[in-house]
Amino acid sequence: MNLPYEWRLGWRYTRAGRGARRNGFISFISGVSVLGITLGVAALIIVLSVMNGFQKEVRDRMLSVIAHVEIYDAWGDALPDWHALATQARTLPEVVGAAPFVPAQALIAQGETMRGTMVRGIVPAEEAAVTPLGERLQPVLARLQPGDWGVVIGQELADSLQVGQGDTLTLVAPSGQVTPAGMVPRLKQVHIVGLFQAGHYEYDSGMVLMHADDAARLFRTGGPTAVQLKLRDAQSAPTVAADLARVLGPEVSVRDWTRTNRTWFAAVQIEKRMMFIILTLIVAVAAFNLVSTMVMTVTDKRADIAILRTLGATPASVMGIFMVQGALSGILGTIGGLTLGLLVAFNVDVIVPFIEHLLGVSFLPGSIYLISAMPSDPQASDIVPIALISLALSFAATLYPSWRASRVQPAEALRYE
Repeated sequence: MNLPYEWRLGWRYTRAGRGARRNGFISFISGVSVLGITLGVAALIIVLSVMNGFQKEVRDRMLSVIAHVEIYDAWGDALPDWHALATQARTLPEVVGAAPFVPAQALIAQGETMRGTMVRGIVPAEEAAVTPLGERLQPVLARLQPGDWGVVIGQELADSLQVGQGDTLTLVAPSGQVTPAGMVPRLKQVHIVGLFQAGHYEYDSGMVLMHADDAARLFRTGGPTAVQLKLRDAQSAPTVAADLARVLGPEVSVRDWTRTNRTWFAAVQIEKRMMFIILTLIVAVAAFNLVSTMVMTVTDKRADIAILRTLGATPASVMGIFMVQGALSGILGTIGGLTLGLLVAFNVDVIVPFIEHLLGVSFLPGSIYLISAMPSDPQASDIVPIALISLALSFAATLYPSWRASRVQPAEALRYE
């Protein structure tokens, strides 16, 4: 293939600079610049992949416990006929499952130890249709019988209370009952019929499942107060929730899963955006190190530039030669960063445990973070912009030195040669 001489000379200068003895310092600075771009691009890919993985892991574990869409009575009362409401919701093709439940908050006590919990009164036979956890725990949830006052609690909650299957706990409802002696809290002895582990610390440490009839009696709701729905595509939940709100009218309140933890998801997006900006600045610093490298290269090649000019090379051609040289450094750094970043991002599940074992530490203790393993989810929507920004910054860094090279006067450059 017959390439333009600007390309051939630019590639020759890139290779020769690394081998010539008198250009050793320039070659070292050029290598550092390429290495800086490589590390910056790799850091961007690794950090954003881990953040994507963290968000996806938490979202998937959260959606294994809660439904995609929840429908409440607008005034917080019991739904008069949840079957009719579920049937009406199923008229939308995106809805594939529905089940009633009674959401409430309470205190759970074992001896002198007390914890705040989220109580979900469910119908065991219906729960499998809306949540993966309900489907997985179907044999356990079948033990929840109305009037038996059995509960299924998270493993972390059981560990903190030092209880197990068959033990008895006390549930304390937030609203008490008025007696001649004053306000008395409503207490109910319940027994543990099973344990679950969703992998999401918030639910494993603070959720109690019981039969909907028992929950309605304890919290005096008179029946299910909400209906939970499963959709074909979880990502369509906001759109489906808006459609349901229009179809069902103002008598109900519709909430999708993105609103359940809205502040958390918003915080993750802001953090991801800020990390992208900060790490892009690192790539920019490394890319603009090429400016100093190119300036020194132009100074070293003044005689070569003068000879090229006397042989008929135009200023644009000289500028093109050095732009090719600088751009090649940016391309090499970007390719190296992509390779290193993707290699680490796709093997985080192996690398991080090895480092934890080597150092004897845990980077994500389950008692503090929502998950205990470092996830990673490289996405093309992040990687492609990273590569393009790195190449654009590298190209921009070559413009001024290349322009200076095109301004070299042959007579002045050859005066002392």
